[in-house]
Amino acid sequence: MKKFLLATVALVALGATVPALAADLPARQRAPAYTKAPPYAAPLYNWTGFYIGGHLGGVFSGNNNFGGLATGNDGNGRFLGGLQGGADYQFAPNWVIGAEAEYSWIAGNNGSIVFPNGSIYTNSQRGLGSVTGRIGYTWGPGLLYVKGGYAFADNNQSLIVGGAATPFALSGNQSNGWTVGAGLEYMLTQNWSAKIEYQYYNFGDSSFTTPAPLPSYGNFRTDDHVVKAGINYRFNWGGPVVARY
Repeated sequence: MKKFLLATVALVALGATVPALAADLPARQRAPAYTKAPPYAAPLYNWTGFYIGGHLGGVFSGNNNFGGLATGNDGNGRFLGGLQGGADYQFAPNWVIGAEAEYSWIAGNNGSIVFPNGSIYTNSQRGLGSVTGRIGYTWGPGLLYVKGGYAFADNNQSLIVGGAATPFALSGNQSNGWTVGAGLEYMLTQNWSAKIEYQYYNFGDSSFTTPAPLPSYGNFRTDDHVVKAGINYRFNWGGPVVARY
């Protein structure tokens, strides 16, 4: 019984001594205090800023006719390439508005038409351009958008009558029109993005007013369908946006 009581007293004394010894240890030997991790901040991609870039694709002329005569450019596909530049502003916070100007050079000749009287009319587009506004919705690195605005065409036209080049006049303006389109753009890094886009150009209806034999053949329409892929370098303002929780 005495041995049991002595053992109990020794354990109690040891328990009282250990905390006192721990308190006397230097601060560097103590276990480090637990610190809570900082709250997570998820980065959001910032579309606000200017950009410049280039694109490649194809242009397909509409199925137009001239007084019932099929024109030589119906449905023909031709290669195009060009440049674009613009500016975007992100707000609300997933919406993006912007403006863009672009120009595309077109390879090849979109053909000609031979009238029953032997006259040959050629209308070859050498380039297409546009100045548009756009609005889109962004989620993470993706941006889905629509666009629309002014369009212009660089046309090379000629008329051969009786084997000789002949002056002519048209009722419509084939150089100025309108365009609409839609696309998907993806931000690869903070400064680089890639896109794929469809754009429709319409330059209205035209008909010959001179020379005299041609007005009877009626109207033709000039429109184009363009599919292109492009890449942009973006001069972002202020770096990536940060969402705080």
